[in-house]
Amino acid sequence: MILAEPPIDRGMLDLAVDIRSGFWTSVAEALSWLGSISVLTVIVIAASAVFAAFGRWRSAAAVLFGSWSAYWLMIGLKALFDRDRPPVSARLIHASHQSMPSGHAMMSLVVFGLIAACLYRSSGWIRQHPDVLMLAPVLSLAIGVSRVYLGVHWFTDVVIGWVLGAAWVALVVWVAHLGQPDTRVKFA
Repeated sequence: MILAEPPIDRGMLDLAVDIRSGFWTSVAEALSWLGSISVLTVIVIAASAVFAAFGRWRSAAAVLFGSWSAYWLMIGLKALFDRDRPPVSARLIHASHQSMPSGHAMMSLVVFGLIAACLYRSSGWIRQHPDVLMLAPVLSLAIGVSRVYLGVHWFTDVVIGWVLGAAWVALVVWVAHLGQPDTRVKFA
């Protein structure tokens, strides 16, 4: 299924190209690096290990398996949609494979969203200070915007990535029953 380019995509790409500057390019490259699969993988493993170390097994599993399954969903959808990236002349960095959905947008929302949901469930301090959880959507939004700025994704690729990521987080949270108490290993 090859998707056409809606007018908003060309407009947003043109805007991104017009406002580029050295400083913002450096910021966008750093955000794009933060949303890369290799960095997100390290974050997932570390977060899962921390949850497991504190006996939060359900949270550890939700972050690990929720992220892993989202990755394979994203790969499958990229193959299904088979959408080309913006023209090479608009790109500031190299990007390969298909464009929709944006893996950076989808996976950053999944990883940071699952970690935030699990932290909220696991930590009384976080529940008393929920504003700290705003870091998750803010990071995902910034990472997605960076991909359009860098010219490697169309705007709609990023929006679809966010929507799919949010839906996946909701599904994983529901499946993991994150509203129930986490089971801890009890030693006799």
